[in-house]
Amino acid sequence: CVASRGRRGAGGGGLVLGIYANEKEEGPPQFTDAGDAFDRCVSGKLRELLSISGPLLKKGKTRIFHGLHQDFPSVVVVGLGKKSIGVSDQENWDEGKENIRAAVSVGCRQVQDLEIPCVEVDPCGDAQAAAEGAILGLYEYDEFKKRKKPVVTPQLHGSDGKEAWQKGTIYGEGQNLARHLMEAPANYITPIKFAELVEQKLKAAHSGVKIHIRSKSWIEEQQMGAFLSVAKGSEEPPVFLEIHYSGSANTNDPPLVLVGKGVTFDSGGISLKPSSGMDAMRADMGGAATVCSAIVTAATLNLPLNIIVLAPLCENMPSGRANKPGDVVRAKNGKTIQVDNTDAEGRLLLADALCYAHNFNARAIVNAATLTGAMDIALGSAATGVFTNSSWLWTHLYEASILTGDRVWRMPLFEHYTKQVTDCPLADLSNVGKYSRAGGACTAAAFLKEFVTISHWAHLDIAGVMSNKDEVPYLRKGMAGRPTRTLVEFATRLSQDNQSA
Repeated sequence: CVASRGRRGAGGGGLVLGIYANEKEEGPPQFTDAGDAFDRCVSGKLRELLSISGPLLKKGKTRIFHGLHQDFPSVVVVGLGKKSIGVSDQENWDEGKENIRAAVSVGCRQVQDLEIPCVEVDPCGDAQAAAEGAILGLYEYDEFKKRKKPVVTPQLHGSDGKEAWQKGTIYGEGQNLARHLMEAPANYITPIKFAELVEQKLKAAHSGVKIHIRSKSWIEEQQMGAFLSVAKGSEEPPVFLEIHYSGSANTNDPPLVLVGKGVTFDSGGISLKPSSGMDAMRADMGGAATVCSAIVTAATLNLPLNIIVLAPLCENMPSGRANKPGDVVRAKNGKTIQVDNTDAEGRLLLADALCYAHNFNARAIVNAATLTGAMDIALGSAATGVFTNSSWLWTHLYEASILTGDRVWRMPLFEHYTKQVTDCPLADLSNVGKYSRAGGACTAAAFLKEFVTISHWAHLDIAGVMSNKDEVPYLRKGMAGRPTRTLVEFATRLSQDNQSA
């Protein structure tokens, strides 16, 4: 019998099994290998009960049965859709993997509702996707609630795909770390507390990671005037977090440098945001959260790649010391910036961090930021917007996103937008485009490009994917931690690519 023994407490655990839709409209559904084995173990009772308990299970739908097996008092059967489905050219993701993630997450939540502490999960033909669905689907931020959902530990059912399951678990936990950092209140995740929490996670993940938590005096020595101009409005001191992971056999190999915007709370500054929804701006450090979670995940996986993460961390607050509209500040590379809107602050942090990133002979620089509301208007939560000067870099990001289901979409870096930020009355650059809101995500990217000289650079505007309502079925409502898994998969692909361009 396929039932795993000795891993559950008294009363047994839950079991999630997959079932495929028939390739043709008519005919019986097809169990996965694990489902077939379990059905034989219970003398065909599962198939019999499925046939008499209602219509055929559609993709993402579930049916629960009790008392079929002593080791598994509750069995949830989940619909996986058609078995032969794969990469969709229209959807730009692997539909089979996405179906598994969504179905497994629903099944695991049903087991959680039954307050069963352990659930075994059918690998469904892709153990990594199944693990991701389980880990991501069960997560909920409840740190400050007395009534918490029961803790459920997902485990692989059977022995097929153990390594893939472990990898999927690590990927899922990486994204959940980003979700935790983004969701936590801003009075608990201040710049220094953010850095200390990431340091704690990294030390647990890998002994060979070097972490530098740089203070305000170091930032001043580096002449990061744009970053400091944003930070000075808050009582919370700024922090520049620098992390080095040396996974390559040759520690001198050019690293992948990841840069993340780390505004731990964004009020807008003197250009104050509306109060409605301002609480969500605790997640304006989503860029820093995702790149830091990506390096934690890469270190846990022992990826054979050198990675550096840079995260400028501060708050954007109104005060007597804060930036005023019309102020001119000087970035690390000497360029002057007219701050026409203090709520366009993320690009000021990134300008100095990108300049600093050029010190490391980088193989590529990729920055992530919840940068513009315009990105949310353009793509919504369907995909991260990518602005890049490198087709090589774009190809790796795009192909990684197909596997993870956390999609990316290429956006333009035309000279058309550059002119709108360089035509500035008082300084070299304005921090907003001269045509106000028109093409706001594109003018922000054009601004960042003024601080980049490397030939392989990508800017990921993740404002649209910052949170989840119900768009991604395997994520509960709240901060999404996207696109952490795509960054990790991208780094994995880079570690396997010996070419530099």
